[in-house]
Amino acid sequence: MSAVPPKITSPLKREVYLLSRVGLKDSHTLAVYKAHGGYAALEKVLTGGFTPAQVIQIVKDSGLRGRGGAGFSTGLKWSFMPDPAKDLRPRYLAVNADESEPGTCKDRVLMEKDPHGLVEGILLACFAMRVKTAYVYVRGEYRLSYERVAAAVAEARAAGLVGAKILGTDFACDIWMHKGAGAYICGEETGLMESLEGKRGHPRPKPPFPAGAGLWRQPTTVNNVETLANVPFVITRGADWFKSLGTPKSPGNVLIGISGHVERPGVHELPLGISARTVLEECAGGVWKGRKLKAWIPGGSSTGLLPAAKIDVAMDHDSIREAGSMLGTGAMIMLDETACTVRAMQVIARFYEHESCGQCSQCREGTEWLHQIFARLERGAGRMEDIELLSSLANGMAPAKTICALADAAAIPTHAIVKNFRAELEEHVRLGRCPLGVEHHAPELEGAHA
Repeated sequence: MSAVPPKITSPLKREVYLLSRVGLKDSHTLAVYKAHGGYAALEKVLTGGFTPAQVIQIVKDSGLRGRGGAGFSTGLKWSFMPDPAKDLRPRYLAVNADESEPGTCKDRVLMEKDPHGLVEGILLACFAMRVKTAYVYVRGEYRLSYERVAAAVAEARAAGLVGAKILGTDFACDIWMHKGAGAYICGEETGLMESLEGKRGHPRPKPPFPAGAGLWRQPTTVNNVETLANVPFVITRGADWFKSLGTPKSPGNVLIGISGHVERPGVHELPLGISARTVLEECAGGVWKGRKLKAWIPGGSSTGLLPAAKIDVAMDHDSIREAGSMLGTGAMIMLDETACTVRAMQVIARFYEHESCGQCSQCREGTEWLHQIFARLERGAGRMEDIELLSSLANGMAPAKTICALADAAAIPTHAIVKNFRAELEEHVRLGRCPLGVEHHAPELEGAHA
């Protein structure tokens, strides 16, 4: 895993800040964090006379977009919290560290290697939104991540950086840790809040939105780990500096994890707008074993397979959308020329069927049917009309036809494979097997009705 991307020629400014401390010995400790500029942003805000509104405005001006997948303006999201002079209810920050999108592991790097960066980001966000209590919801399988963040919170509390009268001021904020139970759906903000409240992680209908009725029906904002880790740098270096990185509509750096059929899988910090080809060839060493690229996923399994012909697209929100996909979590997954896209989609469909909470019929029934049809096609028993059936099912599931976006997450890659790899689906039907000779591995589906 590389802390510093290789020096390459690029029209985009290349500067590392999020991973700047990752390669240091004991980078997870308070001593190392403070020795390299840690908590300077918090001190600047608390002792420099900043108001919460000014901090929100700086984050707004920076153009920082959420790094959890949706890419919504962070400062604007913070501004949705009600005016504390008019709404006296307690308010909360929920930190989404439930990193469960397949192919994604960038938040894990930050939590394990630079947890104090997250803690400082939490404190700044809480100051800006006048929040006194924050909860960090960590994926249950991330044991080291949980331990590192918990230790950082304990260190910060002992140093007077968490709790009452932080840095001798009237600002008070406490941070509590919570382990998830391994459910993908708890990465959705309302499912996360239900789980934090001790209930089954079923997403809630919206409205009401979390800023009005979140945790325990109180005002709540949910932010991703990487999003919050950006905030201390925005405060210390300024909005203009942040906007000098990336693109005008997608400023700053992003953590891109690349895996699959590559020589050097890993997580890299890169400016938004860098080309996917650069990430593949110069950061990950290209497609492994001297093979050619066949398909790739730009931002996690829910963003769908793109053909190799689109590998020159810029890795930013708008460019990826124009290419027919989404930036998502920046988790690039590469498939070489020997891979079967039908097999890949069968695995993806099985995942979403398993992770559906079952509340919405479109998702509960749709994900099961998608999986069964892809499994049938993958084992060579498919029918030509199955291809149109896939599109029809996906249309009935999305967009925005269910309480949360899990149905969309299953429908989007389904549309992508029908659009981009229809010929391979048809070959599976005509030949009654995989044309590439990929062995069938799908489990038998007892009682399958598709």
